[in-house]
Amino acid sequence: DYRNEALPALQVPGQWTAEGEVTGPVQASWLATFADSRLDALVAEAMAHNPDLRVAVARVEVASEYVNLADSTLYPQVNLLARGGGEMSGDSSGLQGVGLFADWELDLWGRLRSARAATTAGYESTVADTEYARQSVAALVAKSYFLAVEATLQHRLAGEMVTASEQLVALAEQRQRIGKGDGIDSAVARANLESYRDTVEKFSLARQQALRALEALLGRYPAADVEIATQLAAPPGPVPTGLPSELLERRPDVVAADQRVSAAFYRVAEAKAARLPRISLTASVNDISSDLFVLKDRDNPVWSAGASLLQPVYYGGALQTQVRIRTAEQKQAVAEYGRIGARAFGEVEDALSSEFASGRRAAILGRAVAENERALGYAKDRYRVGSGDLRAVSQQQLALNASSTALLRLQTERLVQRVNLYLALGGGFDAAPSPVAQAEK
Repeated sequence: DYRNEALPALQVPGQWTAEGEVTGPVQASWLATFADSRLDALVAEAMAHNPDLRVAVARVEVASEYVNLADSTLYPQVNLLARGGGEMSGDSSGLQGVGLFADWELDLWGRLRSARAATTAGYESTVADTEYARQSVAALVAKSYFLAVEATLQHRLAGEMVTASEQLVALAEQRQRIGKGDGIDSAVARANLESYRDTVEKFSLARQQALRALEALLGRYPAADVEIATQLAAPPGPVPTGLPSELLERRPDVVAADQRVSAAFYRVAEAKAARLPRISLTASVNDISSDLFVLKDRDNPVWSAGASLLQPVYYGGALQTQVRIRTAEQKQAVAEYGRIGARAFGEVEDALSSEFASGRRAAILGRAVAENERALGYAKDRYRVGSGDLRAVSQQQLALNASSTALLRLQTERLVQRVNLYLALGGGFDAAPSPVAQAEK
């Protein structure tokens, strides 16, 4: 019912609408599909040392103890009182002795049970949030890793362009010496060389920054010293996407929002029950004596049992206001559930669309790079034999560099989008159960 309330205009289709979807259950252990042992080790390190995850795990421990605290309210509360200290006793009353007192509130209206259920749902929400945080950190490590590899390859590509430009400078200077060229060609060639050297410096900085960003996720000192692959991983095969109707039960962030709705419902029930009488059973046994005065008609020890009733009469409207507050919080939790659910569907559809669009673009850019390489070779040959000028060579060199850079950027983007798809589908990244899931059990 509350899903219909949260998403009144959202009709979940039987299949994903993005092209190229693959039917089948969503797979676990998506990290293994990249077949990179370095990446596996870095993700494991992040799971152990990422600062944000350490905070999230501590929140789970706190939420677990709150559940234990809520459980304790369902049981009798027993207190022991002792007095001593001579004739005047410890509090100057003149009484000495010991007493055992028990009090147990009968949860006739479900107030305490509702509070416990709300606390338990809050704990389940924290566990699911922490699991989603684990998946998000694993995805961030993978994406940062691919970006660092790309920066390394872009730096290498820029270095190759520097080498090619140095050869072009040497050719221009040689043509000038033998009288087939002039100083303009040599100056243009040297200017282009310096531009490519500047590009090398920029990619060197980008590589260091990418490595430091990765180290921050690992909880390491940002020394830009992480061992990474020398080539980008090949895009894994097609991804089974499951059914749209299964997404809301699988994604941890949606499950967390669902549990927050449950907690809000129980808080409303708790607030309503707080307006009703509280009935408690009481029992005590005590043994009291005095050296200061005689206790009249008293047999020790004294046993007693009874009951008490507390009926709220007038609180200035506080109890009814509390019900309205909890009801408003319930509406907020339902609306938040709808927002997160709608976002989850959108993220899957966007990731699927990007997945297949980038695949088509990769083929196009691959052909563009090959043709630019051929064209550059022709332009260099024409310049060597004197039938072409340096401008054509420079322009073709720029075109090759641009297409090669774009292809490398797209290859990285394909891997990043694949990680985004895995995260959007809510599949796990590790084969073993997460520590959070084990703690929940």
